[in-house]
Amino acid sequence: MADVQEEFKVTSENIVGKVKQIFQEGNARRIIIKNEKGDAILEIPVTMGVVGALLAPYLAAVGAIAAVVTNCSIVVVKKD
Repeated sequence: MADVQEEFKVTSENIVGKVKQIFQEGNARRIIIKNEKGDAILEIPVTMGVVGALLAPYLAAVGAIAAVVTNCSIVVVKKD
């Protein structure tokens, strides 16, 4: 089985909410946040057990990214 990628363009105001939504959907294997130039800023490996307190450090990092970028993209790598 090959992995499938989806890419979403988001603004800094929407990034944290979109990442939370992706986590809640539960079918992502990895989340990659890229800047406007397409460079990866943050890669989050998503496992079945990433919830609650384990999710907090990642959301804090995403919030910090939102403070310094205007537009970015979120690449979601999903199981096929």
